[in-house]
Amino acid sequence: MGVTRLPDVALLFLRLGVTAFGGPAAHIALLHHEVVARRRWLTDDEFGELLALTNLIPGPNSTEMAIHVGRRVAGWWGFVLAGVCFIVPAAVMVACLAVLYVHYGRTPDARAVMSGVAPVMLAVIAQASVTIGRSQLRGPFAWLVAIAAAGLAVAGIHELALLLGAGLLSVAARRTGMLAVLAASGGLMSAQAAQPAQAAVPLTGLSLFFLKVGSVLFGSGYVLVAFLRADLVERWRWLTDQQLVDAIAVGQMTPGPVFTTATFIGYVLRGAPGAVLATIAIFLPAFIFVALTQPLIPRLRASAAASAFLNGVIAASIGLIAAVAAMLVPAVLTTAAQSIAALAALLALLRWRINPSWLLVAGALLGWAGVFV
Repeated sequence: MGVTRLPDVALLFLRLGVTAFGGPAAHIALLHHEVVARRRWLTDDEFGELLALTNLIPGPNSTEMAIHVGRRVAGWWGFVLAGVCFIVPAAVMVACLAVLYVHYGRTPDARAVMSGVAPVMLAVIAQASVTIGRSQLRGPFAWLVAIAAAGLAVAGIHELALLLGAGLLSVAARRTGMLAVLAASGGLMSAQAAQPAQAAVPLTGLSLFFLKVGSVLFGSGYVLVAFLRADLVERWRWLTDQQLVDAIAVGQMTPGPVFTTATFIGYVLRGAPGAVLATIAIFLPAFIFVALTQPLIPRLRASAAASAFLNGVIAASIGLIAAVAAMLVPAVLTTAAQSIAALAALLALLRWRINPSWLLVAGALLGWAGVFV
């Protein structure tokens, strides 16, 4: 394909950053429509190669696809522009909502709104585990890994140990052809002691945490919830479960990458500096991974070991999503009305595939009307 003009790349990804609702799968579908079907910047095969590569590296898939496309069609300046233009509009919107949340989030009206958003957000997370599980868990071994990961996550096993252990387990199973290696996974998935509660949130610690998340997180953006809850809520107690659900809801209600949830959390914990540093930290690894791996596409696609490791990590990621949904139930569903709303939202998502953003808006309006008080 020929070199595309930089202004065209910037305008496309700014528009997607402002209008692309619905999560990573929807973002990638929109991107395919724009760059393959409409503008013909890439062929279907070229787009498929880039998509396969995003599944082999950690980080936000739709953001990495944007960066990949920018690099492929407009060189290194396209690489920068595509990623920045896709991320910044959503980050700015989330930061504005975080300012409102910090100043007004504890007033009765705002709390009422969030009481309606929270059960819908729980349904969105549960639906993600079901939908992704159906499409990604191929065969009994993958289902066993996902179920085991969910159970171990609920029991308190560290999410990084689960992902690494699942990946290595999948490689071992592929080489030996034995499903029985699942029984040996306990040594790879060892728990870590909980950290003591910490009153102040250091900017360095906050930045390093989100840098770690951006560097190791595989799978859907919803796996982010597992990482956030494990450290920010359970270990360090920087956030409550309710604040976490509120942050996820804001990230879901706005267009662009779900990872802008980090922007919201950064502002809640440390104001504007926290928002800026958290955003940079969680997205920076995506740029680095894309820059390093795009030239390696042919070799990575042909690697049986890389494919097996990825399959194991994806299976464990799906288990983590399901585990988080289960662990959030007590904090979110505190009334019968919220339980009914969560079930109704889950049914709407699974049966009619309604855009989650519309359900979140409906939940907010019902909460504002006092239905869940």
